[in-house]
This record gives sequence, structure tokens and C-alpha cells, in this order.
Amino acid sequence: MNFIETSNSIFAQAVRDYHRTDHVDAPIHNPYQAGTIEHDLYLKNWIDTVQWHLEDIIRDPDINPVEALALKRRIDRSNQDRTDLVERIDSYFWELFHEVQPQSGARINTESPAWAIDRLSILHVKLWHMQEQVDRTDVSAEQHDKCVAKMAVLKEQLADMTTSIGQLLEDYAAGTRIMKVYRQMKMYNDPTLNPVLYKK
Repeated sequence: MNFIETSNSIFAQAVRDYHRTDHVDAPIHNPYQAGTIEHDLYLKNWIDTVQWHLEDIIRDPDINPVEALALKRRIDRSNQDRTDLVERIDSYFWELFHEVQPQSGARINTESPAWAIDRLSILHVKLWHMQEQVDRTDVSAEQHDKCVAKMAVLKEQLADMTTSIGQLLEDYAAGTRIMKVYRQMKMYNDPTLNPVLYKK
């Protein structure tokens, strides 16, 4: 199984595992050995799946404002964890490809491979939840049909992303694209860079 097939399999597994309890505070039982890329892929999707549900909860119009603020802080921490993990996955790709000698005319990409993997992980979460909407029996035929159409688009997107990310990794290995990584350098979580924090 190649990397992109492995990623799709692990992402689908993590989404299924989360929904066995379907609770944002359920403990993660990562079946893969710590320090492996498989472990990081499973963790990546678990973070995405939990955050999806946190984003649902915080949009409750009747939510207690104090609870909403606590949830917002949790979502912020989750976003930082997600970014840190994507950068760790990029380090894996960097180790894999940084010694490949680029061919003449090799091109660069608009995003690093791990950020493409990030979008693929989130797509698996979307697919799960759109399927839930397709399976609902308490909605109108019109809404059902709209969800069926959206599901078809998501499946097409999964096929296209699987192909394109696979091709990107092949290009890195062949030297027809240049492996580059740009760290996010987010400023709002850094007390030395966020003026609201460092002016306290």
C-alpha cells in the first residue's frame, strides 16, 4: 500500500473509531506505534474529527456564553495542535525528499505535502457527516437530494485529491518538483508576537 492509500485508510479508520462514542471528550486509543507516520496520521484525523464536533457545539444559539468562551479557547488549542502536527508530518516528507536532486526546470508547489494531507483528512470527516445527512429520514426529499448531490461531489473530490497528492509525491521522488517547507509562524498564540499579549 502506498502512502496516499495508507493515509486514506487510516483517516477513514480514525473517523469510524471516533464515532463509536461520538463524544468530544472520548479518549483516543491510537492503534499505531508512537513515533511512526501512521501514528501521526491517525492523530491528525482524530484532532480534525473532534474539532468538527466542537465547531458544531459552539454554534448552538442557546449556548452559555461562559461555556462558549471555554470552547473557543479549546478550539484555538486544537488549531495549534493541528498546525504543529502538520508541520511534524512535513518534517517526515522533508526527510524523505530533501536529498533528491531537482531536475532542470523542476517546479515548486503552492503548499507543502502535509497541508495537502491536512485537507484530505478533513475531507474524510466531511464525507462521514454528509453520509449521515444522506441517511436521515426526517428531512424533505429536496434536502435529501441536495445532500446526495453534495456527497457525489465530495467523493469526486476524494478521488481527485488521492490522485493529485499521489502525483505530487511521485514528482518529489523524481525531482520534477522541489520539496520546500514553510512553517506557519502563527503569531496570535505567541505571547512575544501578539500585541494584545505582549502589551499586558
